[in-house]
This record gives sequence, structure tokens and C-alpha cells, in this order.
Amino acid sequence: MTDIVKTQYATFDHELKLQCGATLGPFTLAYETYGQLNAKKDNAVLILHALSGDAHVAGKHDENDRKPGWWDDAVGSGKAFDTDEHFVICINVIGGCRGSTGPASIDAKTEKPYGLTFPVVTVADMVEAQRMLIDELGIEQLLAVAGGSMGGMQAMQWTVSYPERVKGAICLATTARVSPQAIAFDEAARQCIYADPNWNNGDYYDGTPPNAGLAVARMIGHITYLSDASMRKKFGRRLQTKEQYGYEFATEFAVENYLKYRGSTFTQRFDANSFLYITKAIDYFDLGHGRASLDEAFKHVQSKFLVVSFSSDWLYPPSESEEIVRALLQNGLDATYVEIESNYGHDAFLLEIERLTGVTRDFLARLRRPAKGRKARKPPTAGK
Repeated sequence: MTDIVKTQYATFDHELKLQCGATLGPFTLAYETYGQLNAKKDNAVLILHALSGDAHVAGKHDENDRKPGWWDDAVGSGKAFDTDEHFVICINVIGGCRGSTGPASIDAKTEKPYGLTFPVVTVADMVEAQRMLIDELGIEQLLAVAGGSMGGMQAMQWTVSYPERVKGAICLATTARVSPQAIAFDEAARQCIYADPNWNNGDYYDGTPPNAGLAVARMIGHITYLSDASMRKKFGRRLQTKEQYGYEFATEFAVENYLKYRGSTFTQRFDANSFLYITKAIDYFDLGHGRASLDEAFKHVQSKFLVVSFSSDWLYPPSESEEIVRALLQNGLDATYVEIESNYGHDAFLLEIERLTGVTRDFLARLRRPAKGRKARKPPTAGK
């Protein structure tokens, strides 16, 4: 039976200073917890979501929910993130639209939605807000931070911003600095929203939202999450409802129908302005920015690392995970690297749960053992 979980909210009255120079406050964070925090408060695992995720990582909000949280196969009793042993926390990022303060939220100063007056946020800002909530929960050190894609970026940022507060980091299908190609896809998606006449420069909350633009933006993004192999296997050149070409501009191919469905359903749960802000935060992410090298970014880090890439991920390919591992080893850090052979593309971190479970459990078990000092581990070739 799937557990019933309740979304909780924490509001902070003091201002959060952002990297852009602006401040945000008061602000609210939506979060969910699973399992129990032990007496020593040393079994907390913070799971960090990707672009379109939220705090609802597992379980259901009520018995009538059609489907559970976005990583339910990985979080729960006996699963990769075992809630019999760990106190799991998941927080919706600032700038989001699933309970945490974002552009759709009401600005206390104007009593209207922020829209584009919401300040630009970065991954480091997201982590700083999360740190405030972790303080509120009375947790001095997290056993682990874990996430895929943008979640992996946040995990790394945690180890850099608060090295003494993170014992281990699990970074899946991610990068230490977003590539020009990835930025290009994000910008093309944002342009779809700008081009929707209903966007109205972000001021659409009293009218019709720019759902057409947001749907196409999601379609572009979703293409980057798949792989050629997975699309060939799932769709091929199959027609959706016909046996022959119609020689028209209607939706004919199964892959076209799939992308339109993905785009349409996305507009039912996501805000267009939040999409703009979060993709911009992703594009800004570069741990080496302002430093001599990526190696220098990890200079003061104390965490152990599990870095996992997926062979068919062309958004954040294995070479970018390998770059992370080289920088960690250069600093003498305990880093384990696994590349998993998978045809699922970037989405593999959400789908290859069975293959992730073993390495994740082993890593978390290692974190629970008494510390014996730091040492570097050569990336294994196993796991492919």
C-alpha cells in the first residue's frame, strides 16, 4: 500500500539575499518528509528535484491520487532511499510553482503576483533557501544530498556552499557547468513562451496563461530527455491512428502525438514564468565560474561522492560526469563513479531504478559507518 504523505510549508519572514543582488522575503518553501528523524538527527537525506519536479517525491496525498510522487519507485520502505533507515526530505525550489514562492506567488508589497518582478534566482540561491529550512528542522549535518539533472547541480552546490554540513552527495545525470548546447535548447524553449501572445511580458495571471507556448517549450525540453534509441524503440515511424500517410499537417506520427500529450499535460501543473526562471537558473550554473578551475570549486569540500552517468544521455553526457570525478579526485576526495548502459537517455535517472538501487544503498551504508579519514577512489569500470 502506498503511503499517504502531506505537503508542509515553512515561511521565512527575513529576507534572503540573492546572487543577483536583490533580496527575497518573506518567502515560503513547500516540502515533504518521509520516515523518521532519529534521536541523533544524523539520518537525514535531502532529495533535490529537477526542472519540472516538486516536493512530492513519493507516496500519495490521498487515496484517490491517480499516481504517486515523481520518484516513488526509489523512495520508501525497502527502496533505494529506505525510509525505514533514513529521514527523507524533498523541498520545492524557490522560483517554482508547486508551493514554494515563485513568480506566480503574491508579492506582499503589491498584493499582486510577482510576474517578472520576481528576482532572478540561481541554483546557489535555491540551496541557501533550503539551508534555512534544514536549520529550522534542527539538522546540523545531512547524511546525504541526492538528485538527478538540476537536482545533481543542487547536490554539488550544497557540498561547495556548506562543506561541513553534507556527509555524502549522490549526483545523477548532471553537470558541473551547463554546456552551450544545453543553454541553446533552454533558450529556444523560452522563446516559445515569449512568442505566445498570452504571455503578456509575464503579466497573465488575471487572464489566459500562455499554455500554447509553454506546451511547445516542454516538447523541446522533452526531446532532450530521450535518446534516439529509446524513441526508435517506443515509436519508430509508426502512425498514430492511420495506416497510410494523410499528406496533411495533422498529427500523424506516434511520436508527434506523444510530444503533444506531454506538452498539454505539462501546462496543467506548471507555470510558464517558473519555467523561464528555473531554466535560467540552470543555464547560469557553473561551479567553476569566478574560479581558476573546476578543481578549485571543490577545494574545501568534505563530502564523499557517488556520481552516476548514463550512456545514452546526450543532454549531460558521461564525459561531463567524468569531468566532475576528475576534479573531485584532484582534491583527494572519496569519489565513486558508475556509468550505466541505458537506452533511456537523460530520463534514465528516473527510470533505471533497479540498477541504481544497489549502488545507492551501498553508498548510503558507507556513509553511516564511522569516518576513517578521506581517500580517493579510482573510478570503477563496472556498472556499465
